[in-house]
Amino acid sequence: MRRHILIVDAYNVIGNWPNLAKLKAAGHLDAARDSLLRTLAEYRAHEQADMIVVFDAMYVPGITQKYDQWDMRIVWTQQDQTADSYIERLAQEYNTPLNQLTVVTSDQAEQWTVFSRGALRISSREFGQEIRRSQREFDRDTHTRVSTQPTRNNPWDDTQLRQLRRIQRHLTRGNSGHRHCESDQHQRLE
Repeated sequence: MRRHILIVDAYNVIGNWPNLAKLKAAGHLDAARDSLLRTLAEYRAHEQADMIVVFDAMYVPGITQKYDQWDMRIVWTQQDQTADSYIERLAQEYNTPLNQLTVVTSDQAEQWTVFSRGALRISSREFGQEIRRSQREFDRDTHTRVSTQPTRNNPWDDTQLRQLRRIQRHLTRGNSGHRHCESDQHQRLE
């Protein structure tokens, strides 16, 4: 089975997803990055894909923020390197017979380069639709698993409970009678 690796051109996605583009336009780029990473982490958990998210440091110079809480590789390019060139190098490195490599980008020039490296490509908007589809399937599967499990409020049915109470009463009587016998025998020995 081939390992599925997904490489995401982060700022390309932020610019093409309406909710993230609005955050960016309003001056909340940090919030847009956090929202993107949260969404990608949820998708990654459902789809079991290795994920590499590439932020272009040329676009926002000087930022090399760490996001250790996410279970994915997050890369900030050097200030003299574009995300496109970094992703193209990754596509060449990771596209092997053992891997199925998909690059998320809507950049036309990058698309052709990725194709020439033999990787698959999905546009940012198509990827957004894929994430929504995956979430619906996950929710449906979770609901189906929960709704098909039998519900039991009590692990014992009425007949079993009556029998258990009868045994319990019998044991209680037997133990108290047994104690009296022991104490009677003890008194006789003295």
